[in-house]
Amino acid sequence: MKFIDEARIAIQSGNGGAGCVSLRREKYIPKGGPDGGDGGRGGDVVFMATTKKRTLYHLQFHQLYKAKNGSGGQGNNRAGKGGDDLIIELPPGTLVFDADTGELLKDLVDPDEVFVVAKGGRGGLGNARFKSSTNRTPRFAQPGEPGQTLNLRLELKLLADVGIVGLPNAGKSTLVSAMSSARPKIADYPFTTLTPNLGVVYTNRREPIIIADIPGLIEGAHTGTGLGIRFLRHVERTRLLLHLVDAAAIDADHPLRDIDTVNRELHQYSPALAEKPQLVVLNKMDVAWADDAATLFREAYGKGDLLQISAASGQGLDLLTATLCNLLDQMDEAQSEEKE
Repeated sequence: MKFIDEARIAIQSGNGGAGCVSLRREKYIPKGGPDGGDGGRGGDVVFMATTKKRTLYHLQFHQLYKAKNGSGGQGNNRAGKGGDDLIIELPPGTLVFDADTGELLKDLVDPDEVFVVAKGGRGGLGNARFKSSTNRTPRFAQPGEPGQTLNLRLELKLLADVGIVGLPNAGKSTLVSAMSSARPKIADYPFTTLTPNLGVVYTNRREPIIIADIPGLIEGAHTGTGLGIRFLRHVERTRLLLHLVDAAAIDADHPLRDIDTVNRELHQYSPALAEKPQLVVLNKMDVAWADDAATLFREAYGKGDLLQISAASGQGLDLLTATLCNLLDQMDEAQSEEKE
């Protein structure tokens, strides 16, 4: 499926049905009086977050989404039928903006979360509602209220526990493929990955871990160079960054060049993003000269724990999974303590 993370749509809730003007006239009931029923309410437009949707691709085929109108009231005090609500499914992580004002209306984060974005118009009252001691035969009723019309801009920011960042060809897609059942496109040229990929890592220690492969960042990504600026926002929703470094491409004169390039782009896009917890992982350790390069990197880096893996051969993946579980458990505990 084509990956679409932005969409513009117009939505319109249903109009309320008109109230009915009716007077009861039957042979043996000389004073029947008014019996016009109320109109039905218009349908709402409802957004619902669901894990069945991963992108906004399904919204590319229509520009206007309309809920059903309410039916008019009828005689004999029969109310009109309410219009059916229109339910639009969206992936979790979708932000809903008013396209005209730029106002953020809703951030749909949790699966099954529901948001009524436009309420249907109220049905008009029938003439039976206006009967009184001074007006026993009212000959008027209310029209139904119109529904709401909104122009919306939808923006998707992927929700994941772990966001994998790194330069092109660091092996991010290979790692997602090795750790999960996801099957992203893999090749030995830069920018193989043109869209973010999500994978699910199952463990026997905790709930499954959602990992996101963010397409390669390069120098100048925060200004629009390469693919970076389009996908940097997807990193914002991740809890932990897995910074993947190609050990086979480490420069002996500047061992930290690659990691510094990516961190600089993260910071210039969003300082808060650069402050996210990071786990640095050296990949492609199956290459002959990778051990020497890793030694140079460790000496230059000089802080924190570094993991060494080979996504292609599977080397070190069990330890990587266990480390991710530990880090996420620690973050869960810290979050619980803050709430308490």
